[in-house]
Amino acid sequence: MLNYDAKLKPKARTLRSNMTDAEQRLWTRVRRKQILDVQFYRQKPLGGYIVDFYAPKASLVIELDGGQHFEAEQQDYDPRRTEFLQQQGLMVLRFTNLDVLQNIDGVMEKIFVVVRVRLEYLKNPPNPLFQRGGWVFSRQ
Repeated sequence: MLNYDAKLKPKARTLRSNMTDAEQRLWTRVRRKQILDVQFYRQKPLGGYIVDFYAPKASLVIELDGGQHFEAEQQDYDPRRTEFLQQQGLMVLRFTNLDVLQNIDGVMEKIFVVVRVRLEYLKNPPNPLFQRGGWVFSRQ
C-alpha cells in the first residue's frame, strides 16, 4: 500500500463523516466488495493527498468532482494530483457529482468494466520487452 502523510489521517476521518450526497450514493454501491469482490476505501490518504475512493486490489482511484473542481485553482491542482497517483501505478477515474446523482447506473457500469479490466491487467501484465507496438531488444 502507498505511504501517506500521517497528518492527513484526522482530515480523512472528518471527510468520511461529512460525505457529499454523491459520495454517499456511490459509497452504498461500492462498499462491502460489491464489485467483483474488490474492497474500496473512502476518503483514503495516499501520498500527500486524500482520494475519494481507493481500491488497492485494482490499483484504482475514483474521484468525484463537485463545482469547486471547475475553479481556476482546482484546475491546476487536479492534474498534478492525478499525475502523482498515476506515477504510483494507479488509474484515476473521475466523475462529476451530477453524473453520480443523475446516472448512478451508468457510473456503476463504467466502474465495473474498469475494475474487471484492471484486475485482468494486473493479473497478466504486458511483457515489459514489448513497448508501444514494437519489440525492444537489448544488445549483449
